Amino acid sequence: MATHNRAMLNKVTLIGAPTDIGAGARGASMGPEALRVANIGPILEGHGLEVKDRGNLSGPANPWLPPTDGYRHLPEVAAWNRLVHDAVYEELTGGRMPILLGGDHCLGLGSISAVARHCRDTGKKLRVLWLDAHADFNTSALTPSGNIHGMPVACLCGFGPQELIEIGGQVPAISPKWVRQIGIRSVDPGEKRFVHEQGLEVFDMRYIDEMGMRHAMELALATLDANTHLHVSFDVDFLDPEIAPGVGTTVPGGPTYREAQLCMEMIADTGRMGSLDVVELNPALDVRNKTAQVAVDLIESLFGKSTLMRPKV
Repeated sequence: MATHNRAMLNKVTLIGAPTDIGAGARGASMGPEALRVANIGPILEGHGLEVKDRGNLSGPANPWLPPTDGYRHLPEVAAWNRLVHDAVYEELTGGRMPILLGGDHCLGLGSISAVARHCRDTGKKLRVLWLDAHADFNTSALTPSGNIHGMPVACLCGFGPQELIEIGGQVPAISPKWVRQIGIRSVDPGEKRFVHEQGLEVFDMRYIDEMGMRHAMELALATLDANTHLHVSFDVDFLDPEIAPGVGTTVPGGPTYREAQLCMEMIADTGRMGSLDVVELNPALDVRNKTAQVAVDLIESLFGKSTLMRPKV
């Protein structure tokens, strides 16, 4: 199955985006360093990957202000996402796989808009796996907080302020039909209606409880082919807080460690992953960097570490 361009898969670039500009709690800005402390670079090198760490992008500080016209920190969020877009796009153009170390999930907007642009350049189809407790499909009309980390999927699909929806050079950057959301368990009522109206495919925790992670992932990964670029946007609050307490918005009842491992191993089995976000890790709320270590362990599985004992067929 894994017939992906191995040259690209073997060259990865770490891009730190140390900001909590779109979040409701401080601390996600320390996420990139926590992932480095958990040895993300050396561990990936141990799997035969050529790892380049570009260090951290440098963007505006978090002014920690209330919302203006329904958005908190819109100019700063736009600036950070432009930086992320340019950095991710540069790596893809150079034939490398970008791994965005967040930072909060508003940064998925810059990352995925860059991936979508690269897919337009190269004539590839795009599939986005959104691993998250939240649908992140809010608009300023739907959310009272104005925190933009709850809006990136909506912005990517063309629903949001001009400063954000135009970052990738085309509006909308993606179609909702390209997105598969996994592990969702916290969605506002208005947001739920909007998700249904736009036709996002959501494998929420009820679905995973009833049908199992294997079935959910088989459907989420169905119809991938050699011309598909798979982008994984991994919000660490996807995981159950028992195993990953270091996030700003914990929601009980997430995937177990084994379910998360299966999810990552099935993604790895496709051989199609071409880019990755790791976001919302908040070391200020963690216990001895436990959440960063679990995240790195799961990322390792995305690159082929397997618990499988039987021979692969």
